[in-house]
Amino acid sequence: MNQFISVHDVSDINAIVAKALAYKSNPFADRQLGAGKKIGLLFLNPSMRTRLSTQIAASNLGMESIVLNVDKEGWALEFEEGAIMSGSKVEHIKDAAPILGKYFDLLAMRTFPSLMNKEEDYSELFINQFIKYAGVPVVSLESATLHPLQSLTDIITIQESMLQLPIKKSRPKIVLTWAPHVKVLPQCVANSFAQWVNAWGEADFVITHPQDYELDEKFTKGATITIDQDEALKDADFIYVKNWSTYTDYGKIYENDLRWMLTSEKMALTNQAKVLHCLPVRRNVELSDEILDSPNSLTTEEAGNRVWAAQAVLSELLSNK
Repeated sequence: MNQFISVHDVSDINAIVAKALAYKSNPFADRQLGAGKKIGLLFLNPSMRTRLSTQIAASNLGMESIVLNVDKEGWALEFEEGAIMSGSKVEHIKDAAPILGKYFDLLAMRTFPSLMNKEEDYSELFINQFIKYAGVPVVSLESATLHPLQSLTDIITIQESMLQLPIKKSRPKIVLTWAPHVKVLPQCVANSFAQWVNAWGEADFVITHPQDYELDEKFTKGATITIDQDEALKDADFIYVKNWSTYTDYGKIYENDLRWMLTSEKMALTNQAKVLHCLPVRRNVELSDEILDSPNSLTTEEAGNRVWAAQAVLSELLSNK
C-alpha cells in the first residue's frame, strides 16, 4: 500500500480487516513500527472521531501526530494549476505540499465537497494535488467523494458482528438506506460504503432511497437498487443508515420525508438486523431513539473500531517505507 484513498488501494479486504481486529486485541503489538516517525493530520473541515481515532492509532504504533486545522490555522491554499494568485488565496499547493512532505513521514487529510459544482468535487482536486506534490504517502480522512477509513471500519464492524453470531451466516444481506436530514449532505459516506461492500463481494447488497436520490453508478454497480424501503429491509441482517443529497441534479434536497426514518416497526421486517451509522447522527430525524438506544445498534462499537481501521492502514503504509 502506497496511499489510502479508496478501496482500490487495498489488495485484500479480509486481510486488512483481520489485521485491524488483531490490533484491537493487542493495540501495542507494533509499538516500534512508527518510532521516530511523524504523521501530519490536515483538516480543511471539522472532525471529532476521525481526528481522535487516527491520533490514537498513530500513538499505538509509536508515531507522533501533529494536527493542523488548515481552514483556521493555516494560509488559504490555492489548488488550481496556473492560477493567478491575485485574490484571497495566499499559498499554492505546489509550494505547501512539498514542505509538509519534508516535515512528515505520512500525511493524512480531510477535505469536503462544495456541493455546488459536481465536476469539480468529483475530480478530487484537493487530495490529488497533495498526492502529486507531497512526496510521501497520503491517507484520506474523507475527501469530496469518499470516506475510506469509515468504510473499512464498517466492514470490520460487520465482520466482527458476524463472528459473534450463534449461527454463522456465510452471506449476510446488507442494506444501505437513505435517511432524512435537515441540511444538504455529500455523497461521500454512501459512495464509499457502496464501493467497499461491492468490492468485498461477500454480501447480498441492496441500496434503497427515494426517487431521484441515485448515487454515481461507478460506486453502486453490483448492488440491487430500489425505491421501496420496506422491500429492501425484508430479511436484512445489517442496515447502514445515511443521508445524502442528490447526485444528478447536484447537491439538492428534494424531500425530507420522515417516513424514511428507521423505526422499530420497520425493524420488524428485518432479520433482527444490526444498525450502523457513521455519526454524528440527528436523533429522531435520521434515526429514532428507540433504534439508537437498542441492542441492535452498533454505532458505538463501530465508532470505537475507527482506531483499529486507522491503525491497520498506518501500519501497512509504514511497513512500505
